[in-house]
Amino acid sequence: MAQLALLRHGQSEWNLEDRFTGWWDVDLTPLGETEARSAGRLLKSTEIPFGRAYASVQKRAIRTLWLALEEMDQVWLPVTKDYRLNERHYGALTGLNKAETAIKHGVDQVKVWRRSFDIPPPELQNNSEYDLQSDRRYSGIRVPQTESLKTTLERVLPYWNQEIAPRLKHGDNILIAAHGNSLRAIVKHLFKVSDADITEVEIPTGNPLLIDLSSELEVLSARYLDASRSKPLPKA
Repeated sequence: MAQLALLRHGQSEWNLEDRFTGWWDVDLTPLGETEARSAGRLLKSTEIPFGRAYASVQKRAIRTLWLALEEMDQVWLPVTKDYRLNERHYGALTGLNKAETAIKHGVDQVKVWRRSFDIPPPELQNNSEYDLQSDRRYSGIRVPQTESLKTTLERVLPYWNQEIAPRLKHGDNILIAAHGNSLRAIVKHLFKVSDADITEVEIPTGNPLLIDLSSELEVLSARYLDASRSKPLPKA
């Protein structure tokens, strides 16, 4: 048996401004920092001996992990960062205000782009200010121009199977600090959620989701550590 903690980053600057963020690198707000520290205290209270932590290469997830580990007094924990844990790429929606986009394109169309499993938003143009092709952290990587949740899952799952799942099967307890959609991809896989039902699953910011797993990575139990800010979980 192993324990897995999934931690969505604390509130980001663009969460606060209600803008599509995706792969763009924005920082935490003061509230986001508070959420991250609170998550760390909650994780510390479990007394779980984590063996390793993972994060995306986006600063809102990395800083959330740092602040949580500080509160846990486990800053020495080995940390692996990988772009495959990045948020879903929102394509041409990146940087746009969500409410204004709904007015321009219609609520139903924006809902399809945001919540459908396999329909991506329009692609980001190569000359966009949000184009990350030349970003040094993605050297040698083909940066997507847009992603659906389906293609996000196709990015996350091989990394999960190659790097994280074997450690869990070995009995290591793992902490992952990442993003709403990359964590939803992991939840979909572990809980065997259908393509239709995953569209209703949400993961709150800064609230650790603790999952008990069997040696074969079957979900035994799951709970948010802050029950007052929890979201409904799929049935295992």
